[in-house]
Amino acid sequence: MNEKIADLNGIALAYMGDAAYEVFVRAHLLNSGLTKPNKLHHRATHFVSAKAQAWLIEEMQAADQLTEEELQFFKRGRNAKSHTTAKNTDVMTYRISTGFEAVFGYLYLSGQNERLRELAEWCIEQVERKQHETKTK
Repeated sequence: MNEKIADLNGIALAYMGDAAYEVFVRAHLLNSGLTKPNKLHHRATHFVSAKAQAWLIEEMQAADQLTEEELQFFKRGRNAKSHTTAKNTDVMTYRISTGFEAVFGYLYLSGQNERLRELAEWCIEQVERKQHETKTK
């Protein structure tokens, strides 16, 4: 692994991971036929909110989706001291979502593009499945 990536703190990894994951979400939404900015933003929150990301990382762990190395980067992000506060969620959910983003930041910065795509698509499928189940109840 690149020494510089190994030295980055969890917040820096999450900063990059937030952007990397959001690219996949935005492409998915556009490919779904959404084009109006308000609808795009509203729908994106189902994928990128702190609550959604905290739920997704729990689902990843339950489905044994993460490698040991990815789990270490999740923990680095989750345990990082942030000087910002969560807007719409509790501190623990915010910290868990920071860990989620750190995994994506690590994958992006280490050039693991296929793994990044695999996890992003898995996450998108989980959110879509959950949304479908909620609508059919």
